[in-house]
Amino acid sequence: MPITPIPSDHPKFPGRGKTGLLLVNLGTPDGTDTKSMRRYLKQFLSDRRVIEVPRLLWWIILNGIILNVRPRKSGDAYARIWLKDDPDGSPLRRITRLQAEHVAKSFQRDDLITDYAMRYGNPSIQSQMQKLQDAGCSQILVMPLYPQYAASTTATVNDEVFKWALDLRWQPAIRTAPPWHDHPVYIKALADSVRKSVKKNGMPDDLVISFHGIPKSYFVGGDPYHCQCMKTARLLREELKWDEAHFHATFQSRFGSEPWLQPYTDKSVVALAENGSKHVAIMAPGFVADCLETLDELDIELHEEFIEHGGET
Repeated sequence: MPITPIPSDHPKFPGRGKTGLLLVNLGTPDGTDTKSMRRYLKQFLSDRRVIEVPRLLWWIILNGIILNVRPRKSGDAYARIWLKDDPDGSPLRRITRLQAEHVAKSFQRDDLITDYAMRYGNPSIQSQMQKLQDAGCSQILVMPLYPQYAASTTATVNDEVFKWALDLRWQPAIRTAPPWHDHPVYIKALADSVRKSVKKNGMPDDLVISFHGIPKSYFVGGDPYHCQCMKTARLLREELKWDEAHFHATFQSRFGSEPWLQPYTDKSVVALAENGSKHVAIMAPGFVADCLETLDELDIELHEEFIEHGGET
């Protein structure tokens, strides 16, 4: 039976056959001004995966207090790390963009399109998913850039990806990458980074492995994040053959008044200084790109606090 020609008024569909790879990190504001910070914080702190508080109560707290106070303070912190002469501005955006470019170069395949997105801020997940589909991708692999899984990071990325696909008439095949907290290549890369630092700066008195924290209630509710962080830390210590007494896994960036995962990074580092440690090295293996939490919270604020309590470097 002969094939009927496609009518001239037939709907046009995007080309098919290519594979898309989308690297997704948490996000960044577009600038350090109050307006940009407020827009970013509102999107971030409105995510139900991030803040598990009754909606009405949280709406009042967020819009009545936080968004009137925090944007200016957060803007000052971002200004300390902002790349003023770089079009990306944000270190996180610049590094993530370069990571995507390097991945693309390493594959060198015409049928693979690699790009990046941010869960909050720009470029958005939905715009980048659409961009990949428009470029002819019939299958897309989404890689949340979080070695350790948490509902407030990996899961919310996946939510946003499938939200984009929800109303599509013709969906591409979508896969999401699993966490890699215990992958041998990842553990070796972390260990090599520590060895490189020791060679350059000397052996520290203590090594602190700092992960971003989550509320303790999320862990009690079944989130595997704490377990995966502890496994990463254990495998790294075993790979390094580091003295357990001078190897510390901690959690940073707590927000609000409820208990978060402990021990807390800031309190642990201060305690080390007060107990005589002069040289402490800090690694943040849950962050695949430098950002506010590493460049400002750890490298500036915590460093100053460590010195104030008797530490040196």
